[in-house]
Amino acid sequence: MSYISFNEFKKVELKVGKVVSAERIPGTSKLLRIEVDLGAETRQLVAGIAEYYKPEELIGKNIVVVTNLKPKVIRGIVSHGMLLAAVADGKPVLLTTDSEVPPGTPVE
Repeated sequence: MSYISFNEFKKVELKVGKVVSAERIPGTSKLLRIEVDLGAETRQLVAGIAEYYKPEELIGKNIVVVTNLKPKVIRGIVSHGMLLAAVADGKPVLLTTDSEVPPGTPVE
């Protein structure tokens, strides 16, 4: 394991986002296009969770999003962040909140 300093960690911007829409990306079995409300804005994410989550299961979920990553084009779609998930038994498990938290709330 390599360690980073606290100052390096502080550079990562994590926020709570509420999933407002999700759909499969045609031509792939692994990718979903997800729209996430981050309070002041809505962002599009591309996530490789389609084998484990149906789009309709995600609507309304609070998730944790890395919001200060450089945008990346995946299958022709620009992803403006990354959702966080743990991996248990080889399957992603979304990091969520255990109670209602307003979209855009910083995770510290």
